[in-house]
Amino acid sequence: MIQRKIDIQKAITTIILLAVSIFFLLPLFWMTSAAFKFEKDVMVFPIEWIPSSWNVIENFKAVWMAKIPFSLFYLNSLKLSIIMTVATLLFSSMAAFALTKLQFKGRNLMFGLLLSFMIIPEQATLVPRFLLLKWLGLYNTHEGLILMGMFSIYFTFLMRQFMLGVSNELIEAAKLDGAGYFTIFWKIILPLCKPIIATVGIIKFIWTWNDYQNPLIFLIEKNLYPITLGMQLFKDDYADNYAILMMASLSAIIPLVIIFIILQKHVIKGIALGGVKG
Repeated sequence: MIQRKIDIQKAITTIILLAVSIFFLLPLFWMTSAAFKFEKDVMVFPIEWIPSSWNVIENFKAVWMAKIPFSLFYLNSLKLSIIMTVATLLFSSMAAFALTKLQFKGRNLMFGLLLSFMIIPEQATLVPRFLLLKWLGLYNTHEGLILMGMFSIYFTFLMRQFMLGVSNELIEAAKLDGAGYFTIFWKIILPLCKPIIATVGIIKFIWTWNDYQNPLIFLIEKNLYPITLGMQLFKDDYADNYAILMMASLSAIIPLVIIFIILQKHVIKGIALGGVKG
């Protein structure tokens, strides 16, 4: 009787969560449907979730072969997102390793100072960063954006907390075998930290891809614009054509979906591991 009651509760919970998921995914479904339609069919009521007339090729051409260099904006975003994500993973993991597995004076003090910097909002540092990039000659360059985005206290903190759960006995055993700190970090710590690396990689890539504020302030030339600023230009030219706008929006989120699909198994593994530890 108790088992049956539990099964009913699980079924109800699953149905509720499914309904909530569908509710949140409806805008994405509508955007995808609109991207494949003729403009005259986009605002038809009731909504045609499956288009009766398809206009995929023309909408695709309008986005990728228009006078606005959508492909250039796309490549700029890929360049910035990939480089910043890889650099953040490298530097944050190295810093986290030093703050958890290396013994040196002032380690806890240094970590406390890093945490204290997290209370400073990013907007408060816009003017100093602007002046610094001007002084370095990196204003209006991708290198300037990359330099600002490759270090992260927040992700260092996340990785440090995860690495605290890695047994020190593994490190001691590696030291006895003659392994140096770099070997320990690269061949022992990083493989064990795949879940947090995947999580940080997904979040950092999404944040960089969706970043609007920094490119708006630190870039001037349109040929350097990422997809966020490029979409604004696109919107100005096609404000009255929702089908083309939705095709552009759909194209813009494809890398985010791909990166999540590739790394989600590691994220789920990390959640399961955390549940077992708890």
